Amino acid sequence: MKSYTITVNGNVYEVTVEENKNGAPAAPKAAPKAPVKAAPKAAPKVAGAQGSVKVVAPMPGKILTVKTSEGAAVKRGQVLFILEAMKMENEIVAPQDGTIVSVDVAAGDNVEAGNTLATLN
Repeated sequence: MKSYTITVNGNVYEVTVEENKNGAPAAPKAAPKAPVKAAPKAAPKVAGAQGSVKVVAPMPGKILTVKTSEGAAVKRGQVLFILEAMKMENEIVAPQDGTIVSVDVAAGDNVEAGNTLATLN
């Protein structure tokens, strides 16, 4: 038997190949398939509906809860979103007092670090 390490799209797989009696390699035993990541949904953009302060995702994850809406008045430190990352729930809070101008994500959306979640004035 021969073992190989194969990298496909950044995912590392360990593959073991068994030799037949005649010395030719047999078909490789497939490793479990890596989970397919869903592409993030594009947030609807409204022209002219951007606030001066952006609330961004600090890390990649999934939005579990949206606790605000457009037009809502918020205070500094108020929880706006719950972001699940690495099996932990993280509170994303308002960086300052203001009014929510746009909410750019919905519950269930996957986000990357730096993605805009909301804007406020």
